[in-house]
Amino acid sequence: MEYPLQFLCRGLRTVGLVLLYYCFSIGITFYNKWLLKEFHFPLFMTLVHLMIIFILAAVTRTLMQCWTGKPRVVLGWSQYLTKAAPTALATALDIGLSNWSFLFITISLYTMTKSSAVLFILFFSLVFKLEEKNPCLIVVVVLIASGLFMFTFESTQFNVEGFVLVLLASFIGGIRWTLTQILLQKAELGLQNPVDTMYHLQPLMFVGLFPLFLYNEGLSLCLSEKLFRVSELPSLLHSLLTLSAGGALAFGLGFSEFLLVSKTSSLTLSISGIFKEVCTLLLAAHLMGDEMSVLNWLGFAVCLSGISLHVGLKACHSRGKAGQVRLQSLKNSSSDILPLLRRDGCSEEEEEEEDHDEDH
Repeated sequence: MEYPLQFLCRGLRTVGLVLLYYCFSIGITFYNKWLLKEFHFPLFMTLVHLMIIFILAAVTRTLMQCWTGKPRVVLGWSQYLTKAAPTALATALDIGLSNWSFLFITISLYTMTKSSAVLFILFFSLVFKLEEKNPCLIVVVVLIASGLFMFTFESTQFNVEGFVLVLLASFIGGIRWTLTQILLQKAELGLQNPVDTMYHLQPLMFVGLFPLFLYNEGLSLCLSEKLFRVSELPSLLHSLLTLSAGGALAFGLGFSEFLLVSKTSSLTLSISGIFKEVCTLLLAAHLMGDEMSVLNWLGFAVCLSGISLHVGLKACHSRGKAGQVRLQSLKNSSSDILPLLRRDGCSEEEEEEEDHDEDH
């Protein structure tokens, strides 16, 4: 009975981590859309989120250091500006443009267009040689692109400006996740823990996004009664608390992703992400009144099939590489053992020859 109990506990733990990831991921999507209906300053909202994430990451690092007794990693200025800055800038633009698009488009159109980020991640992974060329990738590209076209074709709630913003965010997102993968693979930097990564990236992200905020929202925010020209203190505190909640959701999303990957696998996160898109569209249609035709749903299904094929290909590739590593390690170990066996064999032959000479 011990083995079924362990299997059940592992299954319940995985389901719990997936649900935690869904709460933060879907929650922050609907939160951003809800908040921006009245608070029309998405870039300022993003800046506040970055500050909250930095504070929470700093507090978490301190608690982890007190718990383990080991100092947390701190990058030097040269590594910080050369290695982390490109990733931080791409991440800031991706998040900022994504939040900006909520002013114009529905959650369903945002979710579907954002799924096209897989295409750009795939493209930049091939450019930086993080992924090997495979003819099946052409099928992935065709499925996702055709699904996106079917979803946006004759959509009643289509908005060109919002669509361009989120598509540009997806393009930059491809650069972002490629650079993030390169950053995390540099073991000498020690940024494998997402708390350390968030702690180091948030200040650079804030600095990178601030000029765009000043150009687009600075003057209008100063003249707005939502924040700087507010007449009542409770209203100001309510606005600040509401903005801060998004930062807590964003921090929780990064931490829940790390827990899910560390306790299960990256494949589990990828598969969970596919079903998360389905849940998001269903909730958007039910709660937000997003209108979707049969063709739109069919396009969504085609796009998901392309993403699923991509996830399957990566899973097969990683298993193949793991098998090659095991085979290579076995070869290396056998090559280390064989010389020892040969030396032992030679010594036995030498002993026999010595015995033979003594008989003579």
